[in-house]
Amino acid sequence: MTNLDFAEQATLAPIADIAAWAGLEPDDYDALGKKKAKLTSRGVDRLTAAEAKGRLILVSAVTPTSAGEGKTTVSVGLAQGLNQIGRRAMPALREPALGPLFGVKGGATGGGRSQVLPMEEINLFFTGDFPAITAAHNLLSTILDLSLHQKNPHGLDLQSIWWPRTIDMVDRSLREVIVGLGKGNGPVRTDGFVITPASEVMAILCLSSSLHDLKERLARIVVGISVEGKPVTAGDLGAAAPMAALLKDAVRPNLAQTMEGGAAFIHGGPFGNIAHGCSSVLGTQCGLRTADYLVTEGGFGSDLGGEKFLNIVCPQLGQGPDAIVLVATVRALKHHGAGELEKGCGNLGRHIDHLTSYGPPVVVAVNKFADDTDEELATVRRYAESRGLRAVVCDPWNSGGPGCTDLANVVAEEAEKPSAFHNVYERTDPFLTKLEKLVKKVYGGDGVKLAPAARKQLEWAQANGLGDLPVCVAKTQSSLSDDPKKINAPTGFDLTVREIRVSAGAGFLVAVSGDIMLMPGMGSTPAAFRISVDDDGGFRGLN
Repeated sequence: MTNLDFAEQATLAPIADIAAWAGLEPDDYDALGKKKAKLTSRGVDRLTAAEAKGRLILVSAVTPTSAGEGKTTVSVGLAQGLNQIGRRAMPALREPALGPLFGVKGGATGGGRSQVLPMEEINLFFTGDFPAITAAHNLLSTILDLSLHQKNPHGLDLQSIWWPRTIDMVDRSLREVIVGLGKGNGPVRTDGFVITPASEVMAILCLSSSLHDLKERLARIVVGISVEGKPVTAGDLGAAAPMAALLKDAVRPNLAQTMEGGAAFIHGGPFGNIAHGCSSVLGTQCGLRTADYLVTEGGFGSDLGGEKFLNIVCPQLGQGPDAIVLVATVRALKHHGAGELEKGCGNLGRHIDHLTSYGPPVVVAVNKFADDTDEELATVRRYAESRGLRAVVCDPWNSGGPGCTDLANVVAEEAEKPSAFHNVYERTDPFLTKLEKLVKKVYGGDGVKLAPAARKQLEWAQANGLGDLPVCVAKTQSSLSDDPKKINAPTGFDLTVREIRVSAGAGFLVAVSGDIMLMPGMGSTPAAFRISVDDDGGFRGLN
């Protein structure tokens, strides 16, 4: 059975019942039909003004295979499992992007009996947040070109314009383009597109604590450098206010439900290998005030979305997680061990070293696949236990919440334990010190090498008061290093940074390493070829 088959068998509760389950008042949300809703501004303000009562659970994973290891499925299954044992819990997850939906994944709402619903609507446009983010981003591009057309009053250097355009689709032909061709359309200059989840506007929306904060962050976006070497911002161009107008609804978290009738917040969608890879701060804050346990996830492995949640998002939240769940699969560890499961457990060990360094308790969730043997599952569990962690086999795909009750009991017990949270680096650390700490403590490498272009960009950022921001590393998800061919737990490598991008609105510097693409391309047999709609409007091919 596919995800869509499971979803079609589920009975959705009216969204008003889901809102009541979450303790929301009628004025706290706007129903968007029968199946989904958005929190109102009043609802967001009421919730965020209240004291957080819930415990925060972060779900991360080992270095994944190209098929993924079911991190979202475990997140939903864990929330359902917590509800099964009488603990009120809800997941706060990212929204799927159309690019990977039609390119590789074919869906991103969990799997089997552990999904958020309505899955087909969440996967395809949902409440219009992604189109709004795309429009706001491209509005800034338009206003930037208008300024150039009107004799460039801000003195932008045409060779130093950073702001690209964006589209929520994978399209390699748009990575590098020329704009301004034709009479009266100039000036002619090079440009390019990034995919919407890589847009700084996406990161800004997900890190904003309010609409006011969103507007201030938008104004800080650096679009390029003037001929005098100074930053030119969206605020300078007068673009922040109209951009915020496009985002006034998108900044409000979305309410949906799990397959077992619990509430779920689905909001934002930055990529984990390009951006910070986590759902919105507002969604997490609201969830911590409506549930006893808020389960969220970071994209890809703990070295990417997990690390960025802990070092970028948690300071915005003002708290760390009460427990961390590390998802491991037999499939991934066999991959890292070149077919040898015990050897591949070295990758699990490296992620354990990383996550236990933050302070909160870590639980290993061994996500069971249909072809796993009992001995293989026991091998992974024994390895985790040999490292001093509790490990639980769970089966969210086939069994939903009941397949995650053992995991839920352990996570609830561990989350009750007092712990002190601390980051990998201090905010006051110099940029290179931050980066070196990430390489050594998270990736297991030796150090950092800056390409000449990256060093020049860093020097500019430091000279303009932007050099002390947190670090968001854009690198491959296939390895702990910046080389996707180095599997398992590589050592003796340096992280080579080829470019440093200033995301002043989001509030971090992006260190781009390896051949990471900000605009992916479709493969020869994309998921799009499987997706269709029948004459009655029913979707097919959404895995």
